[in-house]
Amino acid sequence: MIRQVKCLKLIGYQWTLFVILFLSLSTRVNSQIPLTGANFGFRGRYLVAVSDADMIASAYLDGHLGPTQGQDALSIIQLNKPVGQLKAVEIGASNSVTGPPSSVAVSPDGRYAVVIETRGTRPVGKSDPLFNDLPPGKVVNVIDLLDPDHPKQIQQIDGPERPLSVLFNNDGSLVAITYRPQDTNRSPLAIYRFDKGKLVDLSLPDIPGYVSGDVLNGLVFHPSRDELVLLNATKSTLSFFTFTYQRNTFRLTPWGNSVGVDPDPFKAQYTPNGRFVVVNAMYPGSVRGSVTAVGLAVDTAKDGSPRHQIVSRALAGVLPEGLTMSPDGTWIVTTNLEQSTQPFDNAKQGFYASLTLLHLDPESGFLDRVGEYSFDGILPESVVFDNSGRYLAVATFDHFDGRKPGGSIDFWRLTGDYFNPKRIELVKTGYSIPVTRGVHSMVIVR
Repeated sequence: MIRQVKCLKLIGYQWTLFVILFLSLSTRVNSQIPLTGANFGFRGRYLVAVSDADMIASAYLDGHLGPTQGQDALSIIQLNKPVGQLKAVEIGASNSVTGPPSSVAVSPDGRYAVVIETRGTRPVGKSDPLFNDLPPGKVVNVIDLLDPDHPKQIQQIDGPERPLSVLFNNDGSLVAITYRPQDTNRSPLAIYRFDKGKLVDLSLPDIPGYVSGDVLNGLVFHPSRDELVLLNATKSTLSFFTFTYQRNTFRLTPWGNSVGVDPDPFKAQYTPNGRFVVVNAMYPGSVRGSVTAVGLAVDTAKDGSPRHQIVSRALAGVLPEGLTMSPDGTWIVTTNLEQSTQPFDNAKQGFYASLTLLHLDPESGFLDRVGEYSFDGILPESVVFDNSGRYLAVATFDHFDGRKPGGSIDFWRLTGDYFNPKRIELVKTGYSIPVTRGVHSMVIVR
């Protein structure tokens, strides 16, 4: 013990403090992950995902859509059955993998799913259809999930053209869609009232400070207050607003300053306590992306308005499209495309994708990158934690192994090592559920 103390003194006070904090964090992290056996403990009501059957992953790069595999679909996986009986029930619903993995939303009560198509279906009869042959999307479908074994389409409308994301507000009374308006005088945010399974009373609110042509990759509602944040992919900023909805009119009022984040913010999520917004950034190209935690109302400006600011940042893998947070707000996972979308005969193809695991301190917003975990899969755009925070479902668009056609929902376990409290692992289990090729957006109904 004396020899250890002397060594620590030689290293210096700051390093000693770091070691103490690290060991404390590791012990706390490990204590949150009970050791499990081989049993499958994924908890929730059901998973809802959408698949784009119109294109293969490499169409992003070489433009060739490739062969179809069935039709675009919405998949429902009920989770109240033994793992050996889990399966996907599917219904047709036009959608597209182009854009953020935000093409499906489910009402807070789990009754209805809303699906947008960022691009329409491929042309019929063309021998070698190309990516640019896909028309702009506009169809919005509402699916009734009352009986998950027999989902029903109950509404189909022409919504805003070229949509990017869809989301319910916290009480399920509103549905928000961000899109790219062709008319530069129109708002890029469409708000519908949601009444008994129907989208009604469209509102196109003005967005204070919005510049025509900026792309809004999405938005996220505060967990307990009438506030939201918009993701501006063009300017790489998060903008904060309070909102009201009266007489079928949606109004936004700026709430504090916008915050600049890393290039191409793709997904965002509030922490459960509502004190931070966590956002991933894609960083186009082959460099690592990032995850940033933004603190809300960290300070107050001279005029009395709140000041938001970045409190922490950590690196993710290459092209981290998907983002999820555990229900207790302590774990963050990104799904990283890496180079898995390259054509198979391209030397750049790495033949793997990956997940990045980070720990988040819900009080300070401090992010700690735990590790990266590669796996055999193509274009994994979405990931969700289960109710326990110990398991993950990952949407895998396609597979390198030709013996495994189609997409899949793959299950991972977050676990520790009894003999090494500092060791945390994400482990891909053997449990996987086939779905239509092209799965890209997924949500969990808790």
